[in-house]
Amino acid sequence: MIDGLIFDKDGTLFDFRISWGQWAAGFLAAVATGPDHAAALGHAIGFDAASLSFTPDSPVIAATATDIAAALAPHLPGETVARLTELIDETAGAAPMSEAVPLRPLLAALRARGLKLGVATNDSEAPARQHLAAHGITDCFDFIVGYDSGHGAKPGPGMCLAFAAALGLDPARVAMVGDSRHDLEAGRAAGMRTVAVLTGIAKQGDLAPHADVVLPDIGSLPDWLTGLQQ
Repeated sequence: MIDGLIFDKDGTLFDFRISWGQWAAGFLAAVATGPDHAAALGHAIGFDAASLSFTPDSPVIAATATDIAAALAPHLPGETVARLTELIDETAGAAPMSEAVPLRPLLAALRARGLKLGVATNDSEAPARQHLAAHGITDCFDFIVGYDSGHGAKPGPGMCLAFAAALGLDPARVAMVGDSRHDLEAGRAAGMRTVAVLTGIAKQGDLAPHADVVLPDIGSLPDWLTGLQQ
């Protein structure tokens, strides 16, 4: 039986490639001194602007804004990690997100089952809330936190455990839903079930060893939940 679902944001609620490729290209062009410099910055964070693609180990995928800033800072003389983190948060909040599936009807259906819903992202909390608000789904969630909300970052279990504690849920009756190993490792460390989705960068073979189930996207959650009850 599942009483709650805690979702990653990027690559789970929102399609990662579509949403973040354009943001990365624009951000790097804005802070670079020219095209060659932008390409070097892209290499530092595992991003290719020509194809709008990310390498599997890119910090943009599952790390924090501070981690992205730390990777860029050595290539931007005069910029500090703190200032770059601020710039990333400022621009990321305005980045247009592409829904992995139509979100509001899905989230409404999950809530109609009596489930508590949360978001735990390695993005900062403020831009995460901006993204949810832009799609009119903030009210669908009982709990929203980022890496800077005081519970640590994934793959640590802090955000997952905070969700369970805040809603009075048994972690064993909660599922963590995400598109990266960081998400799944966080869920397992918290004693939760883990659900992998393929709307991020990672492949099924990368995620399957860390997940109880691998789904094409979160639109398959209702059928999975129904199967658990049979």
